[in-house]
Amino acid sequence: MSETRELLILGGGLVGMTLALAAARQGIASHVVDMADPASLTADGFDGRASAISTASWNLFCNIGLGERLKAQGCPIDAIAVTDAMKPGRIDFRPEPHEGSLGHMFANRTLRQALFEAAREEELIEWHAPARVTERQRDAYGVSATLANGEVLKGRLMVAAEGRRSPTREEAGLQLARWDYKHRAIIVGLDHEKPHGNVAWEIFYPAGPFALLPMLDGPDGQHRSALVWTVAERDAAGVLALSERAFVSEVEKRMEGLFGAITLNSQRSSYPLGFQHTARMTAERLVLAGDAAHGIHPIAGQGLNLGLRDVGALVEVLVDGMRLGLDPGDAQLLKRYERWRSLDNFTVALTCDSVTRLFGIPGRLPSAIRRFGMAGVQRIGPLKKLFMDEARGVSGTLPRLLKA
Repeated sequence: MSETRELLILGGGLVGMTLALAAARQGIASHVVDMADPASLTADGFDGRASAISTASWNLFCNIGLGERLKAQGCPIDAIAVTDAMKPGRIDFRPEPHEGSLGHMFANRTLRQALFEAAREEELIEWHAPARVTERQRDAYGVSATLANGEVLKGRLMVAAEGRRSPTREEAGLQLARWDYKHRAIIVGLDHEKPHGNVAWEIFYPAGPFALLPMLDGPDGQHRSALVWTVAERDAAGVLALSERAFVSEVEKRMEGLFGAITLNSQRSSYPLGFQHTARMTAERLVLAGDAAHGIHPIAGQGLNLGLRDVGALVEVLVDGMRLGLDPGDAQLLKRYERWRSLDNFTVALTCDSVTRLFGIPGRLPSAIRRFGMAGVQRIGPLKKLFMDEARGVSGTLPRLLKA
């Protein structure tokens, strides 16, 4: 039987491992359990996804010692352009020079590699992967998880960070509000003729958003972006089955020559889009973090950033409580975490859902109304700053770890 540690984290993905590392930097020990083999998760070509890391999330990575490992591998996002089908009336979000960038784009594989390397070097993290949990126990005295090999891991607080299909959340009976958008995100890497200028493009079409996210140039100087193209579920199989030439032609139509000629630099992949949100993020000696608590539309690239804000808040709550001599699983601490995170998570989720539905209304009149509103936002400086602060993750009450 392994030693009892403060945290028993079920799920060792981007959120779960960031939590373990952030906690370790504060002297809090954890068991981390993940079903996946770390070698497969960091294999070249495993996952073509990329993540926009907001300013606040970048502060978190720097504050837990990942800044040096990551800074040369991410592409700064200097501006965001939002447009309704490439028609006039777009919004350009560009911060003042002293405010820095709006964030950084990283391949998920790059983030995993940095996290996993740091975790292997950290004595306060005991990492069990690949490993499958067969039984979970929680009571007034502690928590435990039994692995398929018979090993029993013990802790003071269980954290479910297993993603949208969290079995721990389901077992605890924490209810979800959820719906299916009946859309699928198609993801692929692009090489293109013209530089992107570190600008992220969010192009809204009635069928769904079409996002072009700036990536670092390739090894031979190729200009590169990540494409996230939302299509109706009924059309997804056909789009994925297109020949490479036909697929590129469809992408170029929607880009209207923005980056010149393009080619694909990765395999196409896809995943279904849905919304889910828990009314409660805690139970007896249990907290939810990341997608286990909230799954949102990728329209603004805020999904992972919400999970990283969960991490910062949870670590701060635990550190403050343990300084007062409280147990990590104390109900007062868990209640503070839930109050802190629930409103922010719900607000961001509702905003992303509303924008998705608003831009999905077809027709000339709705488009004209949207573009009129966007032109207004473009002209009103304080309103633009409000939106930029939200995108950078620096609005509201920030955990200490997410501050510069």
